[in-house]
Amino acid sequence: MRFDGRVVVVTGGAKGIGAVTAEAFADERARVAALDLDGAGIDKVVAAVSARGGEIVGLKADATSAKDIQSALDIVLGRWGRIDVLVNNAGGFAAMRALEDTPEAEWDAILRSNLTSAFLVSKAVLPVMKRQRAGRIVNLASVVARGGAVRVPAHYAAAKAGVIALTRMLALEVADHGITVNAVAPGTTATDRVLAARTAEETARVAAAIPLGRLGQPDEIAQAILFLASDAAAFITGAVLDVNGGQEMA
Repeated sequence: MRFDGRVVVVTGGAKGIGAVTAEAFADERARVAALDLDGAGIDKVVAAVSARGGEIVGLKADATSAKDIQSALDIVLGRWGRIDVLVNNAGGFAAMRALEDTPEAEWDAILRSNLTSAFLVSKAVLPVMKRQRAGRIVNLASVVARGGAVRVPAHYAAAKAGVIALTRMLALEVADHGITVNAVAPGTTATDRVLAARTAEETARVAAAIPLGRLGQPDEIAQAILFLASDAAAFITGAVLDVNGGQEMA
């Protein structure tokens, strides 16, 4: 197992790509901490992993709150003593909206949940990884940060473009501490949130425009995340791995 005994923190771990990623790490014998504001969702993930014999703790925490983050990480460190992998997955958007119809408060909230969360959790984890002289950070970007492959709200695309820039600059900053920082940029993926954002007809049109002719599946994104967190990716840092079925070719 690639992650036997390693400690993995996944933000936004209650549903979608985050939940599937937490389960995938646990299936490879990692010790997983799944963080999310959705306490009931986290409980379901914990129950699913525990039923398969995995080791997981679910923590209700707001990834945009430095206080919440530190409290959660203190629990992780108290339980396992280290943090080997951080997956910054928290984020998303709730509704399609034109820029001119976007309230300023919503703009701020989307940038905070998708971009500031990655900054805050990475900032909190880095001292631990530096002491260990090792660590992996994997950030969730998006195909829309690469180009106009599919229409989404402008604030979400802007935040995900920021995630890519953050990934590259942080990779340069911490490379001499034995820490790698990479990003996965999923294409349109068949999560409940993504499917709810469009009508069935709109979703079918998006899928038809993808060269491979379908939406991605959450497990396909999770496996890319696990690769970047694994020893096989030890010489990869500052990279963006596109997992999009050809939806955008950078």
